[in-house]
Amino acid sequence: MPRDRLVTLNAMMDQGVIPVFHHADPEVCVKVIQACADGGAKCVEFTNRGDFAAEVFRDVTRHFAKADPSVIMGAGSIVEAPTAGVYLAHGANFIVGPVLNAEVARVCNRRMIPYSPGCATPTEISQAQELGCEIVKLFPGSTVGGPEFVKAVLGPMPWTKIMPTGGVDATEASLTPWFAAGIVACGMGSNLVTRALLDAKDYAGIAARVRDTVQLIRTIRGR
Repeated sequence: MPRDRLVTLNAMMDQGVIPVFHHADPEVCVKVIQACADGGAKCVEFTNRGDFAAEVFRDVTRHFAKADPSVIMGAGSIVEAPTAGVYLAHGANFIVGPVLNAEVARVCNRRMIPYSPGCATPTEISQAQELGCEIVKLFPGSTVGGPEFVKAVLGPMPWTKIMPTGGVDATEASLTPWFAAGIVACGMGSNLVTRALLDAKDYAGIAARVRDTVQLIRTIRGR
């Protein structure tokens, strides 16, 4: 059962960091996503990478529907409407993409599911907002201008909610300028769920790293 759109959006903004993760093994995905949830990041973006990724996503969402319904699963790397529809049918509660696609926005809006498209210019951001996108993904975050770009956009468009992905690290030095510029959340992949932790199957370590990052963001926001 899909969550209320506003519940999902508020959860994304509250935790401040969206873990971005993919693995071909559903069991590994379950363990990593549960670790993220245990660390305080219950909204997790599963990236649509490789063959049969949607089937892996289906298995994972079925697991959490029973084991931990508080987990909010989203699908990332979505570039066209048919793929978005598949993930929505498999229980996705939000959709993220590297590009802006109007048909994806319409599919999500019909189901009242948040869509965060990749945008790299003020015009793309404005077009996304016209299509009903509350949080826009700034992608690739560091390449298109970093925190200074966010400040520049929020000047004339202060209602904009921006979530950079790419070039954001789980450190105070990286996160502080982004949140000071006015982002509402950030997406973070291997900088958060690191290869070293994955290779070691250190799921407690992943939970601790996520917990530290969520707390760091709260501290930065409180300044």
